[in-house]
Amino acid sequence: MLSKVIYLGELRTQSVHLASGSEIISDAPVDNNGKGEAFSPTDLLANSLATCMFTIMGIKAAGMAIALEGSTAEVIKEMQSEPRKISKIKIVFQMNTQLDEKQQTILERVALSCPVYLSLHPDIEKDITFNWK
Repeated sequence: MLSKVIYLGELRTQSVHLASGSEIISDAPVDNNGKGEAFSPTDLLANSLATCMFTIMGIKAAGMAIALEGSTAEVIKEMQSEPRKISKIKIVFQMNTQLDEKQQTILERVALSCPVYLSLHPDIEKDITFNWK
């Protein structure tokens, strides 16, 4: 088992990563009867895409002797109302390293093959931008 999720009440959950003990709190968003004091479940899904893409790029970059430390990603999630679901995830990567075009292309293609990206429903629009130093 990877995690245990505990419903804390008031539309809040606590997820515990069993191997490490790390915890994540999630709240329903304000526009869906929640407090909005933590990531919502759909926020976590959108954020997972960026973290997965960074992880896959990091694995490939290490094999290419490229450092990606200090790079950032801004994640924007858009919801639709009927049915309530994620309609679009926009991610803008600010890559904190200077690479040639071939290296950039390799890392971008690897990022777009991450398991989260490939697992998302095709109806979710994915707008991914890479800004290289």
